[in-house]
Amino acid sequence: MKINKISYFCKVNNELLKHINLPKDLRQLKAEDLPRIAKELREFIINIVATKEGHLGASLGVIELTIALHYVFNTPEDLLVWDVGHQAYGHKILTGRKSVFDTNRQLNGISGFPKRSESDYDTFGVGHSSTSISAALGMAIASQLKGESKHHIAIIGDASIASGMAFEGLNHAGVTDVNLLVILNDNAIGIDPSVGALKQYLTNVKKGTEKQDNIFEALNFNYSGPIDGHDLPLLISELERLKTVKGPKFLHVITTKGKGLKQAELNQVQYHAPGKFDAKTGELPSKSNLKLPPKYQDVFGETIVELALKNEKIIGITPAMPTGSSLKYMMEEIPDRAFDVGIAEQHAVTLAAGMATQGLIPFCNIYSTFLQRAYDQVIHDVALQNLPVIFCLDRAGLVGEDGATHHGVFDLAYLNCIPNLVIFAPRDAIALRNIMYTAQLGIDFPIAIRYPRGRGHLLDWKKQFELIDIGRGLCLKEGKRIAILSVGTIAKTIEETILSLNKDNDIGHYDMQFIKPLDAKLLHTIFKSYKAIITIEDGTILGGFGSSILAFANTNNYKQNIKILGISDAFVEHGKLNQLQAMQELDTVSIKTTIENLLLSLNNC
Repeated sequence: MKINKISYFCKVNNELLKHINLPKDLRQLKAEDLPRIAKELREFIINIVATKEGHLGASLGVIELTIALHYVFNTPEDLLVWDVGHQAYGHKILTGRKSVFDTNRQLNGISGFPKRSESDYDTFGVGHSSTSISAALGMAIASQLKGESKHHIAIIGDASIASGMAFEGLNHAGVTDVNLLVILNDNAIGIDPSVGALKQYLTNVKKGTEKQDNIFEALNFNYSGPIDGHDLPLLISELERLKTVKGPKFLHVITTKGKGLKQAELNQVQYHAPGKFDAKTGELPSKSNLKLPPKYQDVFGETIVELALKNEKIIGITPAMPTGSSLKYMMEEIPDRAFDVGIAEQHAVTLAAGMATQGLIPFCNIYSTFLQRAYDQVIHDVALQNLPVIFCLDRAGLVGEDGATHHGVFDLAYLNCIPNLVIFAPRDAIALRNIMYTAQLGIDFPIAIRYPRGRGHLLDWKKQFELIDIGRGLCLKEGKRIAILSVGTIAKTIEETILSLNKDNDIGHYDMQFIKPLDAKLLHTIFKSYKAIITIEDGTILGGFGSSILAFANTNNYKQNIKILGISDAFVEHGKLNQLQAMQELDTVSIKTTIENLLLSLNNC
């Protein structure tokens, strides 16, 4: 009798996952062994994420689906495309990265998202939502043109499939005959609960109460489901059947986000990325009684409620990030004027534009990296018409462990070239409150307010509102030889750096506040008073704030040495924020070195 060596050895040693390094190992097991793999894989993820942190709930919810896909399909020859990638931890562990999974999201470790340069099993780099269907369709068409016989599978969630790009992909795929399988991982939640009419449709399908024609069949997909996404035998059977079906196919799978960890199932929003927790109990650490400065998102959230209670024209809009942006405060307090529009950044921007035409005051809160998805709408629907939409760009600058797909470092450059648009970067929580207050009093132009992830440094931040003079910079400290011009919260790092210098009287510091328009009057004063200039920003050097200062100097024939500090012309990988700042020479030590070297060069002149 033939004995499966892996299965036999693991039954003796009571560990299966230990001996699974690649999907080919998984395929040697009997189907009845797979539930044990699922149990061990969940435990493996929980134990590491509990101490290393990361995206937990989504990956726990697709353990059985991940195992079934790699068991049934001949990966990486057959191509899997994961949407967003929050759910891909199990995939990474089963595809050769188990031994290094504890480096997930750490500097020089593996990425928290699928990444083509990391593994042949990561067929498409992801991080933003709703790209999987288009990418997998492109792969399927390429295979057809090359005469290859491959399977192409896109795994997408119910929140992501509501995005316009996903429907564009479905619409195209439905008129092809390519070998494409779209799997809908339906757990009724993205980061926050899913919203919209499609969510209700899918809910009705699950309950068996949907009376309309099947929307996916109407798009020419061979639809099957919904089926239990935690029933491994059923998943394997259905995937095996679908391998024999020609053309576009759609499998509707029902899962539970956080499956296998009670707390994650009960509190799916918090356990999406819970930070550190107790791996055995699932409990989060008790909150410290130490009073901390607020997160910038909470400054926004509390301030918009404070303003909206007095100004009935104020509207809050966010695309699927009510918790992350803290617009949830307004949704709880004033629900009829706060809108979560789902993963639909383009719609969010043009919705805000439409409201602005009717005299409302829309605060459109979008993560900096996600506003990239609505660039045409910012230009065509807002700026071209000079509509007073207030963009609040959360997670601007470096964001840390989420890495290249999530750093908000391009906004200054990609917004800087748009006519009519004002760009403001508050240096602290008070400035954020005051610019929000100023904007809602009645501006006749669009404005982008960008602020970082995390906490500020002020405990006493709820001051009486003060007007901010549009286009006006501030002198924080006068000096004699070098002027440092900064925008945003990096001003605090600069202040600490100057204090550490022995020759701080040589250094002046100016918070320019506005990237656009620049304070020309203040800049003329600075250039006439200092021998050298340093600009510092947490955005890209190319096209950003420093570039604008260079252009100003050139236009006005100033000859000073100008040193620009910011994000280099390369995608920044993942790591802790302080590590990435040091690598980009934006930490205290690096800025101090830059100042000292510049002083030395001035002394030698």
